[in-house]
Amino acid sequence: MNPPLKAAFTTIVLTVSANAFAGPDCTSEPKANWMSQAEMQKMILAMGYTIDRFKTDGNCYEIYGRNGADKKIEVYFNPINGKIVKEEIED
Repeated sequence: MNPPLKAAFTTIVLTVSANAFAGPDCTSEPKANWMSQAEMQKMILAMGYTIDRFKTDGNCYEIYGRNGADKKIEVYFNPINGKIVKEEIED
């Protein structure tokens, strides 16, 4: 493979790989406007989730835990209003 073609191919592969691992886009609001982590965790527990791990991921709050059916979950929340942006449930 010639060098320019190889460089272009490498750039495309790295771009696609980076996008595949990117989390969702939850908000464009500054962190000063986010609800506190304690408020968010209280809201999440009221939704029926248990929280094993809570973290900030990019512009989202994210949890690893279990849902009401005791299935393992990974959920991304909008830190402004607490709405679910993305939810993955393990089979």
